[in-house]
This record gives sequence, C-alpha cells and structure tokens, in this order.
Amino acid sequence: MAEEIVDVLIVGSGPAGLQAAVHAVRKKAEVVVLGKPERSSIYRAHVENYLCVDGVTEGSDLLAVALNQARRFGVELLTEDLLSVEQAEDLFKVRIESGRELTARTLVFATGTARKKLKVKGEKEMVGKGVSYCVDCDANFYRNARVAVVGNESAAVDGAVTLTKYAAEVHLVAQKLEVTPQLRAELDKSPVQVHEGEWVKEIGGDKAVESLLLESGGTLAVDGVFIELGAKGMMELVTTLGVMLDSETFSYIATNKKQETNIAGIYAAGDIAGPPWQMAKAVGEGCVAGWEAANYALARKRAAREAA
Repeated sequence: MAEEIVDVLIVGSGPAGLQAAVHAVRKKAEVVVLGKPERSSIYRAHVENYLCVDGVTEGSDLLAVALNQARRFGVELLTEDLLSVEQAEDLFKVRIESGRELTARTLVFATGTARKKLKVKGEKEMVGKGVSYCVDCDANFYRNARVAVVGNESAAVDGAVTLTKYAAEVHLVAQKLEVTPQLRAELDKSPVQVHEGEWVKEIGGDKAVESLLLESGGTLAVDGVFIELGAKGMMELVTTLGVMLDSETFSYIATNKKQETNIAGIYAAGDIAGPPWQMAKAVGEGCVAGWEAANYALARKRAAREAA
C-alpha cells in the first residue's frame, strides 16, 4: 500500500495550533492536528484582553469554537500526544499514542510550554481559582487584591513589580533571589514585601485561594498566587531534529518572521516560540505558520508530481 503523506502536521491544539490549522486547510492543504485541548494554557484561563472578546470569556469556550471551526473546514483532529518524530530525507515521520504512524511534508510545533509547578498541596486544585502562572495574562483580575509571587529569578521579580500597578498588596516569596543589581534595585524601590529565605509549603483555601503556608510556619493571607518558576517545553524532542533554540536562554524555539525554524519544513508558533505568553501572539503566529507551512508543503507536492 502506498504511503499516505499529510501536507501539514500540527503538534498542539491550542490557539496557535488551531489558527495554523485553519489557515493551512483554507489553502487546500491536508492538515492533521495532534494534541489534547484541555492541556492548553488557555483552557482554564479567563480571557478579557483579546480583541473582539467583550467582557470576560472562558478559554475553554473559545477553544470549543475553534475546534468546531477547524473540523468544519476539514482539519483532522487527533486527541493524542506525539511520542516520537524523525526526519526521513525531506519528510517527517511521527508516531503517536495509539501506535499510528504518520508522514508529513511539514511540521508546525505549537504545543505551548509546560509551566513548572511548585508541586505543593492546593496548587493543582486552585488553578484558575487564584493560582496563575502568568502575571501578564491575569494581573488585571487582581485589582485592589492581596497577591503573592513565588520564584527566585527575574520573571518573579518583574511579575511582582508589575503587580504593584494592580494589587493593593504584593508579596514576593523567594528562597534566594538571583537577579541583576538593576532589577534588585527596582524591587527595593517598589512596595513589594519580600520574603527571601522562605518558600511555600501549601496553598490554602476552600473555593478559592485564601492563604499561603510558608515552610517557616508563617502564613500570608492572599487572594491569588502567581507561580513564576520559568517554563519548560518539549524541547528534548524538537532538538533531536536539529531545531535551534533561542541563543540567550535556550528555553524556546528560535524562528524568523515566517515562523520558520532553521530546519526546512519545520515551523513553530505560540508560547513554544517565546514570550509574551499571550493568546493574541499565539493566534498571529499560528496564522503565519499555517500559511507558510501550507505554501511550502504544496510547492513540494507539485515539484514531486512534476518530477514523476
């Protein structure tokens, strides 16, 4: 039986991946999307800073609309994880959870990033109920509230200082701050209450976050906690293909304005392609990645037919 080749295979079913799928399939490319929508960072988010969204909208509702839209246009959606991928000449062979193997002319990585967790009691239960992993995304929900940021590096300090523009009271819990003198000076000038040499033992609350229990035994009364420990993605997998990461932090995939990586036929969009962690950026990059991946795949398909 002849090998079935898909034009565009997209890994990730969040805003970036689904927007890429819609633009690619509209160019008459064959498109498959891999991923579990409930794992998208937008799934449990409350969205109000996205253009044309009036008021606060549940991220899960937006994803449901996007999934239906993709299906209507003819995208094949597979709620499975990618297990392995390898390049075979100018094609990409992937294996997914069910054991099914797919071959693609192009790949779009749009998996987002897996946020590093504190792994303490109450964290998992309170996600979306006062536990957040993105100050830029959720700061506006904590106007005049009491909040805490947990982390040791620049992301935590920057997040805490940003929150002083919204919240009435901001705490920074850090084992040991490792930041530049300039950022430390900015922190010292701010009203942030720094608890250095401390760490969180438990996040307390009934239906929403109410407090942080510290390892020293102390308690902070807060309405929300931002966990800023950095992020990690499926970098081990993409780097086996030779895909380059950013040269400064090596924490996200490096792309150009066409969302191309250094490997022909591989694209990246959304959080996995770097900050800011915003749906607007993810959708915009998904649009470009899907468009460019489809163009590339269709051109290769035409060239193969002409050579046959």
